[in-house]
Amino acid sequence: MTISSGSVPSPKYQRLAADLRRRIAAGEWRGDTALPVEAELEQQYGVARNTVRLAVDVLVNEGRLVRLQGKGTFLREHPVLDHRAYGPPLAGAPVAEVAVAVPGPAVAAGEPLLPAQRDGLSAPSAVYAAEADAAGRALTAEFEMLIVRARVDVAERLGLRPGEAVVVRRQLRLLDREPYSIEESHYRAGVAAGTALMEPDPVPGGDEAVLAALGRIEVGAVDQLVSRMPGPEEAQWFQGGPGIPLLVQTRVTYDRRGPVRVIETRYSADRCRLVYGLGELAARPRAERA
Repeated sequence: MTISSGSVPSPKYQRLAADLRRRIAAGEWRGDTALPVEAELEQQYGVARNTVRLAVDVLVNEGRLVRLQGKGTFLREHPVLDHRAYGPPLAGAPVAEVAVAVPGPAVAAGEPLLPAQRDGLSAPSAVYAAEADAAGRALTAEFEMLIVRARVDVAERLGLRPGEAVVVRRQLRLLDREPYSIEESHYRAGVAAGTALMEPDPVPGGDEAVLAALGRIEVGAVDQLVSRMPGPEEAQWFQGGPGIPLLVQTRVTYDRRGPVRVIETRYSADRCRLVYGLGELAARPRAERA
């Protein structure tokens, strides 16, 4: 077996690491099967032992491989959960029926649910719970409430002056006791004041129920997705490998009057896959609707 040099010369260990990535992506090894030992890879590729070691180090640092003392080198595999960030709700996940029951400037009593209220926008906490249940995994969350100065980007999205006070409701979600996501919902202080949003506890029916009672029915949202490396505190909480980035979803929700809240959710990129549905999806395979 030879290592392709490609169009741009690069160190031999990097080319070896690239070929090992290719073989991993092709499914040549599984999580319960050890990779060939260094001596075997040395023979397969016709390279020095140190080249093999450096290539494996690269994949360990990327979070793809893990060395187990006395056992060998294995794929580092985390179960990946699909989260329906926007689209048809997971079967069993409730829609925002409160939007019908509570009259307000956005939706009058007795009107049908708006399209946006039938999808993942309507009750995100319930969507997470239904997804975990469907995957046979245990979802738990720790809640916190903070009053902080708005970051510049949050202030711009909410139409505030930088440094104005905002109420932040934070959820630390775990799947099977493994850190999964950090979600922070930013509210104008005037919206949250005097409501259950000021409490460091989950709200029956979700935060959406409180907003609906205030006549703030979320009917649309804009998402921004970026990937970045975690900071020290994030790395400590997620307990990920040194090369595993975060997937950061920033969602601004709107009712018919303007922005309602900014929701920033950070996921460990090896444990979550965000799924978006666009347009009419009635013809999609039944398995994808579950």
